[in-house]
Amino acid sequence: MATLPTGAPLVDAYDSVMEEERIALFVDFENLAIGVREALGGMEFDFEPIGNALAERGRVVTRKAYADWGMFSDARQKLTRAHIELIEIPQRMGASRKNAADIKMAVDAIEVAFERDYVTTFVICSGDSDFTPLVHKLRELNKKVIGVGVKASTSALLPPACDEFLFYENLDGVEPGRVAESVTDTDQGDDEQDDTTTPELASLITTTLAGLQRSSGSEVIASSLKRALLRKDSTFSEADYGFRGFGELLNHLESQGVIELSEGPGRGDPVVQFSAAGSGESEVFALLASVVADLSKKGAAVYLSGLKNQLRKKDPAFSEKKFGYAGFLQFCKAAATRGVIELTWDEDAGDYRVSVA
Repeated sequence: MATLPTGAPLVDAYDSVMEEERIALFVDFENLAIGVREALGGMEFDFEPIGNALAERGRVVTRKAYADWGMFSDARQKLTRAHIELIEIPQRMGASRKNAADIKMAVDAIEVAFERDYVTTFVICSGDSDFTPLVHKLRELNKKVIGVGVKASTSALLPPACDEFLFYENLDGVEPGRVAESVTDTDQGDDEQDDTTTPELASLITTTLAGLQRSSGSEVIASSLKRALLRKDSTFSEADYGFRGFGELLNHLESQGVIELSEGPGRGDPVVQFSAAGSGESEVFALLASVVADLSKKGAAVYLSGLKNQLRKKDPAFSEKKFGYAGFLQFCKAAATRGVIELTWDEDAGDYRVSVA
């Protein structure tokens, strides 16, 4: 265990900023938004899960989304708040409009590749096979390419062409039934507001740490964790939670059994990992199994939507984020992997059916 002195300065979060991946993001919005709506039970497209996934991979220096924005007026404000440049594609009929968006997006991506040498990674958000030649060309130019698409509307040709491909529905924070559940979640809002800032902070740290571990496949050091937190929220400051430094914050979370610190490559920059003790994870899995079993006794099928609220009725303080899970679906998948429950996709219901293993 490596404990940082309270006043010890953590390695500056920007010391190795130029060693990070610099990402250019290009979004075929019509393909993604319609794919999400049709494949995920009418769910509204949300950019935040993509933004968080990219924040764990590097700095996004260019963000562009392409569409006839007159068709997606509700999305304009949300994307603008995410600092995405909206590229207007003049309204045309059918395939001609779609082709115009594809061509403009491909031309802009190639222009960035030639004019901005510092961009190391291109993210193409689309499942359209028409972008496969663009991916090949970018890789020829020694650029890493990450694709993002909806599984049901992604061509089989595109994922193998990319260095990495992320299916939208598998991203942290994307859950089927989210729109329907958001109404019932408001009933539980008071429970969450009663939480102290420490559990909220622990959730932010653990979900970011989990994302970094998945994306990097290697040890996560404190300075990398701080940079990822700032990419998710540029206003983040440990001082807002009463800590004098990031090292003091990490020491506090270690004392709470949330994380463990060990000696890192540099002074004041330890390796951060999850606590081996699990910090109550087995107990919360047992709670999930108990709730599912009780609901199953009533004779009706148990679905993922609304299940989180049932857990909160037994434990108002329940939050999957305390254990590093970005969403309830990810938490349930972890429980299924450990043999606690079984998850089965119900096509007719458009939701996961849950049963005791």
